[in-house]
Amino acid sequence: MKMLRRWVSFLGIAAALCGCAVNPVTGERELALVSESQEIAMGKQGAEQVQQTMALVEDPELQAYVDRLGQQLAAASERPELPWSFAVVDDPTPNAFALPGGPIFVTRGLLGLMDSEAELVTVIGHEIGHITARHSVAQMSRAQLAQLGLGVGMILVPEVRPLGDVAGLGLNLLMLKYGRDAERQADDLGFRYARTQGYDVSEMADVFAALQRAGELAGQSPIPNWMASHPAPQERIEAVEERLRNAPPDQFESTVGRSQFLGMLEGLAYGENPRNGFFRDDVFYHPDLRFRFAVPPEWQRQNLPRAVMGVSPAENAAFQFTLAPAPSAAEAMRAFASQQGLQVGPTSSDRINGLSAATAAFQAQAQQGVVAGYVAFYEQGDKVYQLVTYSPAEAFEGYRQTFQTMIDSFAPLTDPAILNVQPAEIGIARLPRSMNLVEFARWSESTIPLEELALINQVQNVEATIEADTLLKQVRGGVGKD
Repeated sequence: MKMLRRWVSFLGIAAALCGCAVNPVTGERELALVSESQEIAMGKQGAEQVQQTMALVEDPELQAYVDRLGQQLAAASERPELPWSFAVVDDPTPNAFALPGGPIFVTRGLLGLMDSEAELVTVIGHEIGHITARHSVAQMSRAQLAQLGLGVGMILVPEVRPLGDVAGLGLNLLMLKYGRDAERQADDLGFRYARTQGYDVSEMADVFAALQRAGELAGQSPIPNWMASHPAPQERIEAVEERLRNAPPDQFESTVGRSQFLGMLEGLAYGENPRNGFFRDDVFYHPDLRFRFAVPPEWQRQNLPRAVMGVSPAENAAFQFTLAPAPSAAEAMRAFASQQGLQVGPTSSDRINGLSAATAAFQAQAQQGVVAGYVAFYEQGDKVYQLVTYSPAEAFEGYRQTFQTMIDSFAPLTDPAILNVQPAEIGIARLPRSMNLVEFARWSESTIPLEELALINQVQNVEATIEADTLLKQVRGGVGKD
């Protein structure tokens, strides 16, 4: 017992020596095993990986607008000296996220859901609040302190340093889920930051109401859905109303900024962007990269930023399509075959639909048993693509022909209609006369369901009359889904 008490005491002293800091928001001392320089380093690498895996929206004016709003808020926060940055990610999921040390991202899906600059500012302020209050630092520090208690080796062995390579956390920072208290504090800070800049903070409640209605619009994304880790929307709406009741009256008219904000959304892509690839009639097309390949009917499939994946209905077979980091199909095959634990059969180096290709059967030992499949590499332009199909060895014969058909289907994309497809986009229309949303949907020839149109315009009653000259979002164009 003496030894145990001694180690517990030692752990407490070690934590105190390396981990006491003053919280910039509360002014209270708290555990912080991450220095500010480490915090900035983690955020910097995380931001680089975000831009490598999730493209930014190609609209310099919109990017500059969001960054300007964010910089104004951050400059008046408790940590103005951080290297703040604000950008819009090309993802249809309504979300926003902050990385330690300053980088903040908003998805175009969230922009399309909001209705004013005041709404956007309260969301950006919420994310700034996570950084100024060092929520990610506190979370990582608690995790590290728990690890310290697992064994004295974490302290005594020089090679095992607290946090290890802090910058190596990368995109794992995106998956941090703050506690509900941290989310409430970030809401409070976002409210305060926006109000200090003269914005109508009652708009904050409209964001939460829209997010609550947007669950089915979130779609598939590598970014966790905003609502998954936050307090219930109704609770947050009631908290906004409570803050408004307790806030001193404004001396000046508060800014909403609806016209300016909506003007920035003109031409913004809506929903999935087919230029990044899409499924139709059991075929995956990629207009920008100019290729296509067949997908087995009824398989679940997903198009991610760095891979196209699919799983059979019985969940005992799968495929994965990615870029291969190699100068040729043959070199890519050699690298694949050199992996430990793989047994690769003879390579067939043939042309598939006019493209140089290398294919082979393989087996691998997995935790659940032996996996068998085919791998194929294709050369197209300056890129090499990899298609891996696999199943448990005992199920392979039942999928052999399916896998072979997939591999043989990869081909250059030549259909002009597919090559020239464009995403649906948001337009801003001024009502020529009074009408309700049902009439507006017909008048604007909306290409999305009425329920979605009501959602993105934050209209509760589609039969209610909307005054002439009101600005509303419309959605034009787009591509049909598989």
